[in-house]
Amino acid sequence: MDATGLAKELIDLHEHPRLVPPFSSRFPGLTAETGYAAARQLHAHRLAQGWQPAGRKNGFTNRGLWARYGVDGPMWGAVYDRTLVFSRENKAVVPLAGLVQPRIEPEICFKLKAAPPRTRNPALLLDAIEWIAHSIEIVQCHHPEWKVTLADCTADNALHGRLIVGTPVAVEKIAGLAAALPFLRVSLFKNQEKIDQGAGANVLDSPLLSLAFLVEILAGQKDSPPLAAGEIVSTGTLTDAHPVQAGETWRTDLHGFAARGMEIQFT
Repeated sequence: MDATGLAKELIDLHEHPRLVPPFSSRFPGLTAETGYAAARQLHAHRLAQGWQPAGRKNGFTNRGLWARYGVDGPMWGAVYDRTLVFSRENKAVVPLAGLVQPRIEPEICFKLKAAPPRTRNPALLLDAIEWIAHSIEIVQCHHPEWKVTLADCTADNALHGRLIVGTPVAVEKIAGLAAALPFLRVSLFKNQEKIDQGAGANVLDSPLLSLAFLVEILAGQKDSPPLAAGEIVSTGTLTDAHPVQAGETWRTDLHGFAARGMEIQFT
């Protein structure tokens, strides 16, 4: 199918946020690849409006969520200067205005110092990384009750809403980082109530292997730019995604390398 009609709806949907029936129920023949093609047109529109690319985000790298959300694999989307938030001392105030059905996801992100190689060797991937940080992504869904297919998600920029980045830690300061990442632990709290917990191995066995997935899938998408130095890459949620609302305070507790948890106030 031609992605142009879907792209026009995507642009309008992001400029006038609302719930709509799933794209896959209204665009016959929609595939994940066609969804990416529509997302590229949304991306081009945003660049024309002055948005600046800041990196990428991986979605559905946590295999434990596939059956629950009705998807069968991971995906990626773009992060922009207008969706990126840097915390101060691991605290941030984050507006939810313009996001539809937002949910919170604790993650790990990297900043690249070079284009990462096409490999599953964690040590070689680590050589391309400048720093690592705890991150929190706020995802959104324009379809009722989060009922989606993978194609719905690739079209909608992998459901990206906001990316909040914690205090960066230079990778050379962390001995044994590649081996430690699968074993890191995170707990997610709403106010003082523990809501969920997860581990680094939940994202395709390691955040570094989530990065490897992104390199691999981009290599097969001739119309998508490869990763480059300076980009921030968030590797997918370590827990389930949980609904958030303005007025709430959420925090994480992270153990496994030099980074610690974050506190987010939503407005």
